[in-house]
Amino acid sequence: MSTETTALTTLPVAQEAQSGQLHFLLVEDSPVDVELVERGLRRAGFDFTFTVVQTPETFIRELRSTRPDVVLADYNLPHWRGMEALEILAREGLDIPLILVTGALGDMTAVDCIKQGATDYVLKGALTRLPIAIRRSLQEKHLRDERQRAEENLARKVEELARSNRDLEQFAYVASHDLQEPLRMVAAYTQLLAERYRGKLDENADKYIGYAVEGALRMQTLILDLLAFSRVGQTETDRKHGECNAAIDIALANMRSAIEESGAVVTHDLLPAVAINPTQLVQLFQNLIGNAIKFRGKESPAIRISAESQGATWLFAVADNGIGVSPQYKDKIFVIFQRLHTREEYSGNGVGLAICKKIVEHHGGRIWVASEVGCGATFHFTLPASEAGPEKP
Repeated sequence: MSTETTALTTLPVAQEAQSGQLHFLLVEDSPVDVELVERGLRRAGFDFTFTVVQTPETFIRELRSTRPDVVLADYNLPHWRGMEALEILAREGLDIPLILVTGALGDMTAVDCIKQGATDYVLKGALTRLPIAIRRSLQEKHLRDERQRAEENLARKVEELARSNRDLEQFAYVASHDLQEPLRMVAAYTQLLAERYRGKLDENADKYIGYAVEGALRMQTLILDLLAFSRVGQTETDRKHGECNAAIDIALANMRSAIEESGAVVTHDLLPAVAINPTQLVQLFQNLIGNAIKFRGKESPAIRISAESQGATWLFAVADNGIGVSPQYKDKIFVIFQRLHTREEYSGNGVGLAICKKIVEHHGGRIWVASEVGCGATFHFTLPASEAGPEKP
């Protein structure tokens, strides 16, 4: 006896363990063969019931009324063939193992039957193999059911997560939008107090009013950052063709003051077009360039942007000569509101890189940083190539 045979004869029958009894549907016209099959299954220890059918009509009726665990079908019957039972199973949308039990079947025919969906075949002259074939088919069916349940469960959780994310984004947008007007009033009146009563009250009053003005302005900036973060992916348009060279030109124009003040030099290769909304592409480059300028070292910022093709995607690199990032913080810097420095050292709320991550991942890419403290940083990210005739470097 082979190792495979020994292992399979000791395998538990999944359905039998769950339901207590199996039900077979036999497509067979020979009473003698029916008796041989039944005797062989009893001898193998199966607890089962079975129904014998000989026509397509009775086969369909039994399928719908009893829903068998396994179909055992003779390959040749007077008026139809066992493989036609497989076609009926497919039409009925049923995933039920079908094992051909036949007197003779050539190798080529057997292979063709398996390709069409038969689980296995057993020759009537070797029925001792039938229990093994049944156990294997039941185990495979059990694994398919488990996989389907897992896939359905995963799909359900993905949908729940997507719905939760949509709700959170909507909440963030509404909350931050509705907070702007009352906060604007607080900021305006505290600034008015500071201007009108500076020096007229005691020193502590001036200090407290200053704290209030600073806090209100900081909250305004925080709300604007939160709005920008929540809007990513919510204002999607039909335009999915972003020219990187044009996007960088717009980003540099938007940052002219910061570039001139810092003496930054930004260079880039001839870059491709990618499948991303142009406005978000500008925001992505602007945030990464702005990050490099903000976290500069003693030397003037030198920023270089390049890209290389990876088939259906492009791999971008934005390299700088700034203060760098410790490897232990390489993931933390992409988390919204996470800061590695005090506000006295560097301004901002820790939203820029979180927006970059959200933009990239929203378009099916990923973003990461390679850096060492004091050695600059290189931000890598991937984006899908544009289908509207990409401009290749």
